[in-house]
Amino acid sequence: MQGNPMFMEKAIALATENVTSGRGGPFGAVVVRDGKVVATGVNLVTATNDPTAHAEVAAIRNACEALGSFQLNGCSIYTSCEPCPMCLAAIYWARCDAIFYGSTAADAAAAGFDDAFLYEEMKRPVGARKILAVNLLPEKARSSFDAWKKQAGRVDY
Repeated sequence: MQGNPMFMEKAIALATENVTSGRGGPFGAVVVRDGKVVATGVNLVTATNDPTAHAEVAAIRNACEALGSFQLNGCSIYTSCEPCPMCLAAIYWARCDAIFYGSTAADAAAAGFDDAFLYEEMKRPVGARKILAVNLLPEKARSSFDAWKKQAGRVDY
C-alpha cells in the first residue's frame, strides 16, 4: 500500500500551522478512508494541559465521532511524525489499516521530543520501572471482568 503525498502534506501543514498559531506542538494527523479525509487532529498538550492530547489521538477521536464507530477499519492515518508509543497503541486499538508518517522518532528527539525512555520502560519488568506499580486487590478487580463476560448486550472489541 502506498500513501498519498497529498494527505501527508495536509498533516505537515496542520503541524506547522499549530506551531505558528501558538496553539501547540509540531504534530498533525489526518485520518483517511476511501481517498477522503474523515478527520484531522493537532497536538494540544500544552494548550489543554492534557498529556494525551496528541495529534494522532485527537484525529482518532474525531474520526470515530464522524464515523459513529470505535473502530477505524478501512482507514489510514497520516501523521507528520512517527507515532510515540501512546499514539501507536491508540492506532492499533482503533484498528487502522496503515500508518504513514513524515518525520522520524529521531527527528522528534532532535527537536526535544524524545520518547526513547518510554520504549525502554516498556521493556522493563513492572517492578523495575521508574513509576511504582503495585498489583492491589486483583481478585476483587477481576469481578469487573466476570460482570463483563455475563453482560448479554456487551459490544466486544
